[in-house]
Amino acid sequence: MRCVLAGGVAFVLACAVGIADEPQKPREKPKYEYRQEHDPNGIGKFYLDREIAHVMGFQAAGWLERKERIKEEDPEKLIKALDLKEGMVVADVGAGSGYHTFMMAPRVGEKGKVIASDIQQEMLDIVTKKAKDKKLTNVETVKGTAADPKLPAGQVDLILLVDVYHEFEFPYEMTEKMVAALKPGGRLVFVEFRLEDDKVAIKLVHKMSERQVLKEAAVFPELEHTKTVGTLPWQHVVIFTKKGEKK
Repeated sequence: MRCVLAGGVAFVLACAVGIADEPQKPREKPKYEYRQEHDPNGIGKFYLDREIAHVMGFQAAGWLERKERIKEEDPEKLIKALDLKEGMVVADVGAGSGYHTFMMAPRVGEKGKVIASDIQQEMLDIVTKKAKDKKLTNVETVKGTAADPKLPAGQVDLILLVDVYHEFEFPYEMTEKMVAALKPGGRLVFVEFRLEDDKVAIKLVHKMSERQVLKEAAVFPELEHTKTVGTLPWQHVVIFTKKGEKK
């Protein structure tokens, strides 16, 4: 729409409304690449020059609950960095056995909710049993797909991704759905093992640099990099906020 200079406040307002109603330019989706030569721990599919890792199966759920995790990851420090408040709706995407789900549930309280999303029903069954054993009523499980975590649109205050984003088979589609699920002012939190640190004893395709996280999040202009927390033993916590005023 073209606005020609003319007198009158009404015309100016009408012109402004017309501009606002114009369709936004579609977001450009990066292309996936497939390479025959690749890391054996990856799937041969690349996104913005990063190879996607194999998903850890439910058979390894016990590893998620290992005692060494406290020393290697300091999960209490992570939860503190999230600045959770009572009444929040938070999502643990790629929740696995619910290790972080059950750390967040007491923080958001009975008026809040933790949505544990995973693509493996076996993992969700573990979460459901734990919630029942702990008599928690604010934990909800959702079975997502490889391209959609199945979160409610515009209703989530915080989405937590702990050591899982690098395994998403469709990272663009997943991020698009997660951004849509966030409220204005909501946060998307990437927790990844630091690729920059050779001392982090994790397979390469299961690590990500902060630069790579920023590169992939930059595809979504709705997201603003808020801060990066670098005080965890093996991981960095890269936090983004969805633009727009909080309601």
